[in-house]
Amino acid sequence: MSVRPPYPRITRARAAVALCAATVLATGGCAFGPPDPDPAGEPPRFPTPSVSPSSGGGVDQQVAVTVLAKGLRVPWGIAFLPDGGALVTERDTAKILKIGPQSSPDGLNVTTVQTLDEVDAAGEGGLLGIAVSPNYAKDQTVFVYYSTEQDNRISRLTLGGEPTPIVTGIPRSGIHNGGRLAFGPDGFLYATTGDASDRGLSQDVKSLGGKILRITPDGKPAPGNPFPNSPVWSLGHRNPQGIGWDANKRMYSAEFGQNTWDEINLIEPGKNYGWPEVEGPGNPDSRFTGPIVNWRTADASCSGLAVVDRLIATACLRGERVWLVELTASGGVLGQPRAVLTDKYGRLRTAVLAPDGSLWISTSNHDGRGEPAPEDDRILRLVFSGGGAGKS
Repeated sequence: MSVRPPYPRITRARAAVALCAATVLATGGCAFGPPDPDPAGEPPRFPTPSVSPSSGGGVDQQVAVTVLAKGLRVPWGIAFLPDGGALVTERDTAKILKIGPQSSPDGLNVTTVQTLDEVDAAGEGGLLGIAVSPNYAKDQTVFVYYSTEQDNRISRLTLGGEPTPIVTGIPRSGIHNGGRLAFGPDGFLYATTGDASDRGLSQDVKSLGGKILRITPDGKPAPGNPFPNSPVWSLGHRNPQGIGWDANKRMYSAEFGQNTWDEINLIEPGKNYGWPEVEGPGNPDSRFTGPIVNWRTADASCSGLAVVDRLIATACLRGERVWLVELTASGGVLGQPRAVLTDKYGRLRTAVLAPDGSLWISTSNHDGRGEPAPEDDRILRLVFSGGGAGKS
C-alpha cells in the first residue's frame, strides 16, 4: 500500500446568529451585522471585507472575509479571552500571541504574550492547541498542548508564568501529534492525540496515542469516562485535530486519513473509530464506528472544526478550503457539504467560533507544505451572506 509523504503532513453563539449561520445553506444566506461592543465600549474596527462565492452548486452563497491579522508563522490554536481578545499559538516559534480586542484601521493589534522555552518544534510538533479556562475571570488559567524532546504534553499556566504539566507521556513524532484542546459543554477539557506514526497505538487503550482524551483541569481522568481510571474518551484515531459540539452537546471531530479518505466523526464515549484497521466509509466491521462525512484527501485534509448550531465548518490544509456541513436535528448530515474559500488563501488550519458569532480561520502557509503570500500567515474572519437587501 502506498502512503503519503511522511514529513511534514501537513460559548456557543447567540441564538439569532447561530440560526442565521445554519440557515445559509437552505435559504441562500443572511447578512450579519457588526459585532457587539467589546468591554471597552467600542467594536473592533475591522477592515473592509472581500467577498467570495461558494463552490459545489446549490444556492447562491457567499462568504465575507476580513483579514484580522497577518505576518504570523504557523498559527495553530485560537482561544478567546473574556475581554474579547484571542490567544493564538504559533507552532514553530513557540509563542503565545494576543490578538485584539484593541484594533487599528488595518485590523486587530497583535502582541507577544510569552514564548515557551520547553517546546521542541520539529516536523508537525511544536506549540499546538490552547484553551482558556471556563473560570478564567477567577483562576486566570490557560491550557496548552505542546511537544518536548521526549513527548507531547498538556500544561496549564497563567499568562507570563511557567507552565505546569498536567498530562505527560503523549507519544510524539515528526508527524501525527494531534494537539487540539477545547473545553466541552460538560466543563471538562478534551484533547486530541495522534498515533505518532506508530499505528498500533490507536487500538491500545493503555496508550495515550491515537485517542481523544477527557480530563479535569488538574489532568485527572474525568468522572464518567468509559474506561476505568483512564483519560481515554474514544480510540482508533489516526490524527484527529478538530473538535466541536452542537447545541445538543453532540461532539464532532475532523480526522486525517492516510491516502484515500479524510473524515468527520460523531464522537461518542468508548467508541472505536477503526484506525488502522479501517479508513473512511464502507466499514463492514461492527466493532468500529464509521464517519458521518468523508472526502478524498486531496479535497480535504482538514484540521480545525467549529459548530454553529446545525452547521459544521472545517478548515482544510491540502484541500485549501472550508467545508460546510449542515446537520439534521438528530446529528446526521443534511444534503451535500459545500466548499467556500477554495484556493483563495492557501492552506487553512484552525476554525473557531468567535464570541460575536463569526468564524475565525487561520492559514498555514509557512508550515513547510504551502506557498506563502507576502501577508501570510493570516487570521481570517468569516461571515456568510446571500446578497439582496433586507436580510438579517
